[in-house]
Amino acid sequence: MQTIPQAYQAEASCLTERVILVTGATSGIGATAAETFASHGATIILLGRKQRALEQIYDRIEASGAPKPAIIPCNLETATRQDFQTLAGKIEQEFGQLDGILHNAATLGSLTPIEHYSAAEWNKVMQVNLTAPVFLTQACLKILKKSPDASILFTSDSVGRKARAYWGGYSISKFGIESLTQILADELEENTHIRVNNIDPGAILTRFRKNAYPGETNEALRHPTELMDDYLYLMGPDSKGVNGVAFTARP
Repeated sequence: MQTIPQAYQAEASCLTERVILVTGATSGIGATAAETFASHGATIILLGRKQRALEQIYDRIEASGAPKPAIIPCNLETATRQDFQTLAGKIEQEFGQLDGILHNAATLGSLTPIEHYSAAEWNKVMQVNLTAPVFLTQACLKILKKSPDASILFTSDSVGRKARAYWGGYSISKFGIESLTQILADELEENTHIRVNNIDPGAILTRFRKNAYPGETNEALRHPTELMDDYLYLMGPDSKGVNGVAFTARP
């Protein structure tokens, strides 16, 4: 089983001159990753549905002296395939390159027995967690193929590898992400410089985690900053040649 090198620490300039798209960039792991990638030299495209929250992350990155980021407001719940094609066109027009995507956006849905799972809830969870990543990636492949070293990184979850009762559409969508990782990795391995992997971040102090485990104490959780060397490894040049792997964040 392939793992992130135990002693790995990212170099300060490991993402210099790279353009990276981060979904779910308004809070939690997405926001932390966006700021971390920027601090290591990347130009970050912040994608999320809350304009004000995106602007706050934008302002923090700009104030840090990192490369000037960009904002793309997008509600993945309602976005269409054409919306993603338009989005990819704007990235190509404005930046001329795309070297990475961190697919971090997700919705939990209801922790409900399948017997009672509503069609509306199912459609929402599948759209945000699986359909949107498929068609956003599809739209961006043309420009990603121009990169000499591109990385697509999906966020997975333990319940996407071993299902548990009541996790419903969320768990099923994450199983889909595992499959999507493998399919894309296999399709892109031969004739492109794109690698495709996913990572299960584990128990992290985020609003998403609190919604899933409301009885959990903060003391039991790590902060997203503690994961960032893992994310830098998978997004940066040190993981070149690593493809189709389901990673778990280092403890």
